[in-house]
Amino acid sequence: MKRYQVCIFVLALLALVSLSLAQVNIAEQKPGPVATDTHPSHLMIRPDDVKWGPASPKLPPGAQSAVLEGDPSKPGAPYTLRVKVPDGYSVPPHWHPMDEKLTVIQGMMRLGMGEKFDSAKLRDLPAGSYALLPKGQPHFNRYQGETIIQLHGIGPYDITYMNPADDPSRKK
Repeated sequence: MKRYQVCIFVLALLALVSLSLAQVNIAEQKPGPVATDTHPSHLMIRPDDVKWGPASPKLPPGAQSAVLEGDPSKPGAPYTLRVKVPDGYSVPPHWHPMDEKLTVIQGMMRLGMGEKFDSAKLRDLPAGSYALLPKGQPHFNRYQGETIIQLHGIGPYDITYMNPADDPSRKK
């Protein structure tokens, strides 16, 4: 065998060994989420595991809520929460100081835009629907059937009513 053929053979052998070692290293690495102070390494919640409690005093009576992740009251912190309301529940015109991102999990949310409640402006959002309401956008809603919505975003989550007299937290 000539010298250049030996060199090519050795280089090919080294490349094959390097590739094999790289495959072993990849196989030994175990992928997984990275835990941080604000996010656990894993979070899985089944519907039966949701712990419902009283909703914010800023919502009309009858709603229940469950924080799934984070702290909706903490500025700059991500959160995910669910709100469950009975059939016929309604929230008067209001706005939020942050973007409101919501998904209808169960039931029917009827959502309207504007500073005054106008049932002609209500748009049906059945289960599976998503809505993004920019901060400061006045809106109102009514629900058909027991409904669960999921909200997520960056805190703090708050509600400001167009008519301050509609704010249930002021009535105590």
